Amino acid sequence: MQANVNKNASEKPVLLLVDGHAYAYRAFFAIRSLSSPSGAPTNAIYGFVKMLQKVINQSGADHAAVIWDGGLAEGRKEALPDYKANRPEMPGDLEQQLDEMVDYLNAAGITTLCQDGLEADDWIARLAQDAQNAGYRVVIASADKDFFQLIGPNLGLINPNDKEERLWSAAEVVAKTGVQPEKIVDWLSLVGDAVDNIPGVAGVGPKTAADLLNKYGSIDAIYTRLGEISSDRLRTALTEARENVIRNRELVRLWGEAAPECDLMTLQIKMADMTKLAGLYQKWGFKTLLKELEQRQQTTELLLC
Repeated sequence: MQANVNKNASEKPVLLLVDGHAYAYRAFFAIRSLSSPSGAPTNAIYGFVKMLQKVINQSGADHAAVIWDGGLAEGRKEALPDYKANRPEMPGDLEQQLDEMVDYLNAAGITTLCQDGLEADDWIARLAQDAQNAGYRVVIASADKDFFQLIGPNLGLINPNDKEERLWSAAEVVAKTGVQPEKIVDWLSLVGDAVDNIPGVAGVGPKTAADLLNKYGSIDAIYTRLGEISSDRLRTALTEARENVIRNRELVRLWGEAAPECDLMTLQIKMADMTKLAGLYQKWGFKTLLKELEQRQQTTELLLC
């Protein structure tokens, strides 16, 4: 079943926020061998275009932005020098395709955003909050569990790893983690995040963290009532990790306040430049996409007659 945010039903504009690098990586590894007539790699571009078209249809978005990482937040690196230090270098064949993905977005009428020193997650958090305050419905496209903390009545998540293609709500977050979205920051602070190289409490896995938070309510309450925990091993592990847990809470919280304000009206999906798109598809050798574009142009011309 495909997720579909129906604007007619919600009577609200829908803003789609796409985690650019995450989608680029997924596209790159999903299609391993594809090149243009000139021999340049195009596998990531093709996968990215197809995935983006799909997620726009799934979300029902009339506003959209693809947000790219501009580097690591200096404050997080100061708090934890090893923050994301375990991530390998971007494959060269992927890196050389990023600029052309941006070329596609510009031709397709979709806003693309990137700022030096600003992590995409933080800008997405700012845009999501501003849009909800302005009466928008928001859909985030990403598999990053950090976004679970943002999910609410007017914000859902499309997870590209979800084969059922659901629009994730609080129910899916609880099913995945055992806690409500408002407890995700504390949950990640206890469990840690191997993807971001953030160590959690030794011996505390997802279920134990969820049990603790559902019983005590928060990290602060856990440490206030530490003496009530019957397990000597767990009590000792929590005690020894206390400073790290408090630090983790700031690391995994999304820093929306660090991102600049954006005029939401500029994020409206614009009319695609058919000529530019056709030129790009020809350059890349995307025959199927070019044929679909030509059919779309013919349909548009018929409607205008």
